[in-house]
Amino acid sequence: MSPTTVLITGATDGLGRWLALRLATTGVGVVLHGRNPARLDETARQIRAEGGREPVGVVRADLADLGQVDRMADEVLERFPDLDVLVNNAGVGFGEPGAGRELSPDGVELRFAVNYLSGYHLTRRLLPALVAAAPARIVNVTSIGQAPIDFADPMLDHDYDGYRAYRQSKLAQIMFTLDLADELSGTGVTANALHPATLMATSMVREAELTPLSTLHDGGEATLRLVADPDLADVSGIYYDQTMAAAPNPQALDPQARRRLRELSDELVARALAGRA
Repeated sequence: MSPTTVLITGATDGLGRWLALRLATTGVGVVLHGRNPARLDETARQIRAEGGREPVGVVRADLADLGQVDRMADEVLERFPDLDVLVNNAGVGFGEPGAGRELSPDGVELRFAVNYLSGYHLTRRLLPALVAAAPARIVNVTSIGQAPIDFADPMLDHDYDGYRAYRQSKLAQIMFTLDLADELSGTGVTANALHPATLMATSMVREAELTPLSTLHDGGEATLRLVADPDLADVSGIYYDQTMAAAPNPQALDPQARRRLRELSDELVARALAGRA
């Protein structure tokens, strides 16, 4: 597959920026997402400086805010009808050492909101465009660090821990990926997830005061494979540890747990958007 238009969330830093630069230098039309206009401008300037194709557009949204995610989806559907790859890459990490529980503007635990729920809602809104542009791909950037969701306390109101919150959000991404693959079977749209590399040299890792163990190149090459490798044209519903298919946390394989996650996700999205109406 030679992608035409690729939307990368979190394209102004880390893995997202690496991927945007690499794709643009091969002539792919990249749509950059970020929160900060100055950082979006800087990423576009870097693409030009490295001889890459001019980004086909930029979109701004704070992914913690589902109202902004919704407006971003409207904009993408209007401006980029030929979108054929969505990379849900943006995320927040464990938090600074000692940091407590944080909530999104919609009252959702922050890591669940940014790492999972924003991508859930954005992807669902963009499915008509992706199906129309098929063959198309959805790539969810997740983590080998996964923790099962406690549906009795999914927002971690009790005994909060930033590492657990992060890992729970990452497992939710994988559960969503498996559901998407089933739902999209026969449409020409594939959905896969990957752990790109362990503790890449990113601002997220530095914030947590952890020692990087991998480079952006390591994670970027693994992610690029899911975006563009023609050998994966018909592969869907797989979780990869870098380039190797791997088994996720067992909860991801439980249809009942995935159903409960869908119900919770739809409820949280509906509540957030109803509050903005």
